[in-house]
Amino acid sequence: MPLFIPGLKLSELFFQEAVKPILEVEFPTLKYTAARIGAGSDVLGFDTPQSTDHDWGPRHQLFLSEADYKRHKEAVWQTLAEKLPYTFCGYSTHFGAPDREGTRCLEPLETGPVQHRVEIHTLQMYFEHYLGIDPYAELRVQDWLTLSEQKLRTIVAGRIFHDDLGLTQLQQKFTYYPRDIWLYLMASDWRKIAQEEPFMGRCGDVGDEIGSSLIAARLIQYIMHLCFLQERQYAPYSKWLGTAFSQLDCAVTLLPLFQCVLAAQQWQERESYLSQIYEFLAERQNTLELTAPQSAKVSYFYDRPYLIIHGDNFADALYATIQNEEVRAIHVPIGSVNQFVDSVDVVSNTQLCRRLTIMFE
Repeated sequence: MPLFIPGLKLSELFFQEAVKPILEVEFPTLKYTAARIGAGSDVLGFDTPQSTDHDWGPRHQLFLSEADYKRHKEAVWQTLAEKLPYTFCGYSTHFGAPDREGTRCLEPLETGPVQHRVEIHTLQMYFEHYLGIDPYAELRVQDWLTLSEQKLRTIVAGRIFHDDLGLTQLQQKFTYYPRDIWLYLMASDWRKIAQEEPFMGRCGDVGDEIGSSLIAARLIQYIMHLCFLQERQYAPYSKWLGTAFSQLDCAVTLLPLFQCVLAAQQWQERESYLSQIYEFLAERQNTLELTAPQSAKVSYFYDRPYLIIHGDNFADALYATIQNEEVRAIHVPIGSVNQFVDSVDVVSNTQLCRRLTIMFE
């Protein structure tokens, strides 16, 4: 195996040293944008040597204007196929045929044109396919709430190598949620915490430690998502959630407490660590100064002996500060698609996500 190079770096080197020189000679007046964005652990910066076994390698997108796409797309693709080297930095530039899932793997090639992964699009075409929206139109509230966070993160985290066509501006457009939607999403996570925070102790109280552990794990997942929101970062999907979380400012404090909660054998021990997590989370929310300060100390759930942070108080306070009338008009505070859907088949399917806009209209 060649020396591992992180995919984003490999893609940039591939463009600069292999693709760009060909374009300069064969299409000297062509205006284009070159970038590596979209699906892939390499785009998120989380790829490892294990990632090289599929859909990884010297690759990137090449965006053309609408006119140049119609006029030059086939010629550009074929020219690269004929002139690209067979290997780059020790890796083949040739990708085999896709399998039933559409996965493609690097394969050695010694003669003939390269089946490369310099994928040629227009910006409009790419965003309409990947996010299901017109990238140049103003995004509606329901658009923001049905866009997959994983996909938003892969747009923002991607790297642009050359930009004649304005991908930089589009990337900036998706940098993060508008303020009132951000408030709404945080309030929705606090509401989810409020809905289940007393159940961890209640399950344990009747001897159901498995149920108590499962609820504690669910609460940790809600808390992790809320932490991404508090730090204004898009949360990735489950495979990279813990990895990305470890890069947040709060991780140094919370990760050891999460481990203690998940390792606890008795609900009382679980509650003790969750209480520390709740109070830390509440103090961080108050530090954002988005609302009047809320109590950052756990207390009992009415007259029952279960310590909670009363997440509804934070949810209500955040809702009260929302000014956008469309956001305020959402009748059921379910948050974004990533907060109310737990099916990979839905959140990874752009068409299904777009159909969910009806829930906010």
